[in-house]
Amino acid sequence: MDPMRVEDYIGLIRNLPDEDDPAYFGLPANIERSWQRIVSSQVISQLKVLMRSPELASRFDREKWHAQLSPVLNLWKKLNQGANLIQAKVAIPSSSAESPIKAFIQLEYYSVISIVQTVHRSLAQLSKVIRGTLLLSAGVQKLAESLLRQEAAGTFEIVFGGISQTPSGWQKLWDGPEDPLQYLRSLIRRALGIGKWVGKSDQGNLLREALDLSDLLHPATFLNALRQQTAREYGTSMDNLVFVTSWSRGGIPDAKVSMKWSGLQLEGATFDGSRLMHNSHDSPSITVAPMCTVAWMPKNLPNRVYHEELLSVPVYSSSDREQLSEPMKSSKSSSGMCREVSGLFTPKEFTFPCYCKLGLQEPLERACVAP
Repeated sequence: MDPMRVEDYIGLIRNLPDEDDPAYFGLPANIERSWQRIVSSQVISQLKVLMRSPELASRFDREKWHAQLSPVLNLWKKLNQGANLIQAKVAIPSSSAESPIKAFIQLEYYSVISIVQTVHRSLAQLSKVIRGTLLLSAGVQKLAESLLRQEAAGTFEIVFGGISQTPSGWQKLWDGPEDPLQYLRSLIRRALGIGKWVGKSDQGNLLREALDLSDLLHPATFLNALRQQTAREYGTSMDNLVFVTSWSRGGIPDAKVSMKWSGLQLEGATFDGSRLMHNSHDSPSITVAPMCTVAWMPKNLPNRVYHEELLSVPVYSSSDREQLSEPMKSSKSSSGMCREVSGLFTPKEFTFPCYCKLGLQEPLERACVAP
């Protein structure tokens, strides 16, 4: 065979495609959609920054504060219309709850109502200062500075120098979204969601219905409460339990305590409840996963799923994938599946095994699951 000439190498280089195949880097075919979504969010955040004067937050100007902060105050007023959260009277839950799950829900409801009312008091003081009925205090000044300097994090952090997002006082109460408006929306949505959980718990049918853990402030704590209640039902220690999942309609019939988990979102692959499939270049960046049944089971009970056929999939609290909620294990029918599954999102962070039967006709290397 004749040796290759320099011209042959040059020809090969010139014939290389302008865009690399995402598969070379262990990424799904539609990764560009996810990238565009992230970049567009960053651009929008930076445009908001350009609309604000850097000197506005450092000095008090009633007219400018009114113009810049009215959207926040109006949004909060709109979110609370008809919700009756600000007027709600809640007492510290007693320790005499009949079950760990009920105790968790009572404490979660007390916490979210307390946070809502604390945020309301701070915004009410800010509103009074803007209207001229209350003197400016250091606390109100700090709150206004945080809301006025809504600079984006990430790649633009170095350019603009420093990050000012959701007020730190709010984040200490609940570690939520960094954008103040998203924080307020998420807080009210969880307050209303947890209120529905309280009603279901009082009626005794909480675990009979599908539950969306994005309704909670602390979803990982709920899974621990589920684990503790299961340990009581089986009369065993919590360390003797393993996390089991099922995507079938029959759920986990052998489990004494189980939960139907809805609202999971999948990134990096497509899953119909029985088969995990590759994404194409025009597939949505995020898809809704089928409802999943989860339970804690004693290790000594027979398990129909072979552990060597399981795929561990991380469960994150958001699509940012910054906080891992729980690793879930799914059964795999072919090798090389782990790299492409990015994660499941529950709109916080755990790492448990989740078992589900997956039928793949070819290796899947770039998928990701999240709630």
